[in-house]
Formats: sequence, C-alpha cells, structure tokens
Amino acid sequence: MKFCQILALPVLLSAMISCNSSAKEKPGTKEKPPVAVDVIIAAKTEFTSDIEVNGTVLSEEMVELHPEVGGRLTYLNIPDGALVAAGTVLARINDADLQAQLKQQQVQLELAQKTEQRLNKLLTVNGVDQATYDAALSQVNLINANINILRAQIDKTVIKAPFSGHLGLRLVSEGAYVSTSTAIGTLQQTDKIKIDFSVPESYENLVKIGKTVSIQSNSSTEEITATISAIEPQINTATRNLKVRARLSHGNLNPGAFVKVLLNEKLTGIVVPTNSIIPDALSNQVVLVKNGKAKFQNVETGIRNSDVVEITDGLRIGDTVVVSGVLYVRQNGTVKIKKVRNG
Repeated sequence: MKFCQILALPVLLSAMISCNSSAKEKPGTKEKPPVAVDVIIAAKTEFTSDIEVNGTVLSEEMVELHPEVGGRLTYLNIPDGALVAAGTVLARINDADLQAQLKQQQVQLELAQKTEQRLNKLLTVNGVDQATYDAALSQVNLINANINILRAQIDKTVIKAPFSGHLGLRLVSEGAYVSTSTAIGTLQQTDKIKIDFSVPESYENLVKIGKTVSIQSNSSTEEITATISAIEPQINTATRNLKVRARLSHGNLNPGAFVKVLLNEKLTGIVVPTNSIIPDALSNQVVLVKNGKAKFQNVETGIRNSDVVEITDGLRIGDTVVVSGVLYVRQNGTVKIKKVRNG
C-alpha cells in the first residue's frame, strides 16, 4: 500500500501543474490585436457647399379679386387669361339706389347754395343776422359731405385692375349676386417672377443679398439663375429655418411651381469624410489617434455635401482622424495606422 501511494504522488503533482498552466493560458487573458485603420491629417481644405433646398415660384404681384360691397353684377369684363392694364374696369355692382340718392343730394345742394348766396348779400347790408347765414352755410357743407360719402360708396361698386397683369379664370357670371367674400377672379403680374425658399439656420452664411443662386425646374431644362433680393430678419422658431426671397434674372416659370434652389459656394475649412462622423444623441463624434490609442472626440459640424462634412469646432489642424474602421475601434483601444489618406 505504501508503495502505491508513493507512485501516485508524482502523478498528482503533475496533474496540478497542468491545471495551473491551463488556467494561465485562457484565451480571455490574451491582449487583443490592434485595429487596422485609415486616417487623414486634419488641415484647411477647399470644398464646395452643394446645398439643395426646396423653393416655390411666385408672381411679383398677385391678388384675388373681390367686390367691396355686395350686390348684383351688372357688368363683367374678365376674359379668361387675358392681359389687362392697370385701372381697367373689370366689374360693376348694381348702384341704382346710390345714384338716386346722389341725384337727390345734388338737387338739395343747388337749393342750399342759392339760399346761402341770398343770405350772404343780405348780411352785407345788415339785412339778416350772422346766425341765420351761418346756418345756411352749414347746410351747404353738410350736403357736400353727404355727396362725397355717396360718391365713395359708388366707387366701391366698381372693380378695377390694381396693376397690369394676366387675369386668371373667371369664377362668376354677369347677373350673379356677390358679396364681399365672393372671389370673381385673380390677377397676377407674371412679367416678373420671384422665388421663396427656406434654409436651415446653420447655412445662414450661404445667403446674402445680391448673391446668385441656381434654379432647377421640372418644366425647364435651361440653366436658370436668380438673385437674392431679401432675407427675413427673424429665424422661424418652429422650424429654425430662415426664409429667403430671390428674383429671376431670366427664365419662364409658372407661379406656384416647385423648384430646387442650389446654394453652391467654394469654402475653406477643416473637413472630414461623411462616414467618419459618429452620430450621437447629444453630439457628433470622430475618432482620433493619439499615441497609438483611439480617442473619441466631440465635434461641431457645419456645411456638408455628399462627400465631406465641415468641422467647426472640436478639431485642430494636425489631428489624426480615423476614416475607415471606425466601427471597430474602442475608446483607448490600440490602433494600427494602415494608410494615411489625402484630406
């Protein structure tokens, strides 16, 4: 028995050494190999903005024609799509009662003026007191005021073209009863066209009064340009967009049409490829290489196009930015630079 115990002891020691050796060689304890990445060196670079926003074509002037008073249309001159000059009479409302009242006031005015003239002569020879003459003069002035009121009311029964332009489609017929809310047609000044569009506030520096922008339309294949003429001074608090208006220098677009406005401008700044940006709930990040380790850096972005994004804050010239293998690196993880690309 003792001999067997002596033989078993070396075997037991050998097994224990083998177990300890296996525990030291567990795969989890080995250091992971460095991640191979491509990088660029941050530097000032010239790039193109290539910003595209939606716009709406508007006529220089546009009005929906409504009568100022209600009544029956006795005259209608709204040929569909016709060109009319400013001041052209387009419609008349029945004003027979107003004309009758005007005639009545004119007859009363004639009598009142004769009375005033007769009393004025008597006043010069003290044939009448001043109060009687003043009453007669006041009556003349009152009737004149009533006549002016009636003429203003008659003027409201006439609808005239406020400016030269093209009429739209006629919406009513002669003889119809209309009210102040009834639209009888439209008038648009189409010889001058403007385009309204909105840009995000981050692109505010791309729009300046006098700057030329390119216009793309589905209805026209020619290159169209427009000049920015006005910028809304306040940013919309709901959309954080800035409203801009441009006027066409040439081209034939229909009011109401949809167009694309291209804000192309050459800029200079620090840019990185779009795929190197890591979007985060609170900020955007890039991965920097410092002393062979990956460091995640918060950055502020600016203008972007299909290829690159401008970095306005968070990067310095000379920083090494990871542009490939971004998804495989970890904070403070070891990286191996495979290639330095051109920025």
